Amino acid sequence: MADMLVKLYTLPPSGPLHARLAAEQISIRRAAPQESPILSAWVRRYFDESWAVGCDVALTQRPVTCFLAVLDEQRTAQRRDPYDLPAEYLLGFACYDVASRGMFGATGVHPAYRQRGIGTALLVTTLHAMADEGYQYAIIGWAGSPEWYARTVGAELIPDSEPGGFRGPLRGDL
Repeated sequence: MADMLVKLYTLPPSGPLHARLAAEQISIRRAAPQESPILSAWVRRYFDESWAVGCDVALTQRPVTCFLAVLDEQRTAQRRDPYDLPAEYLLGFACYDVASRGMFGATGVHPAYRQRGIGTALLVTTLHAMADEGYQYAIIGWAGSPEWYARTVGAELIPDSEPGGFRGPLRGDL
């Protein structure tokens, strides 16, 4: 898979994406370091070990370079304790500055929640965060769906970028 380049100064706004998801009690927010065990286990369950390690790396950065899509727990009963907060259920994630500076990825959405705009909101929100940090461009490493990235954020394939800066797996045994 080839890498893609995105101009961060021509991104679509994220506000309408967030508003649409909010109607379904879904929000996009920056991850917190203490969420590492839950996030890592979830990513390992639905995706890949290397992506889980990337999430761990993202949670050690300052600012944290991982965004989450979460479904807010619905409660009807009144809370007595102000610290008895509703739970959030993890639906997706997106990271940047993990494999390399200026690189977006990995990203993923729970299989049952795909095709709802969650991946788009994660992508656009994460790229806006990169722009806010001063990046003019971002690289989408090993873009698994080039047509979607091109349509969503105007990403363009980088010629001769396979396999790019990635390496084969490191093995400990000979």
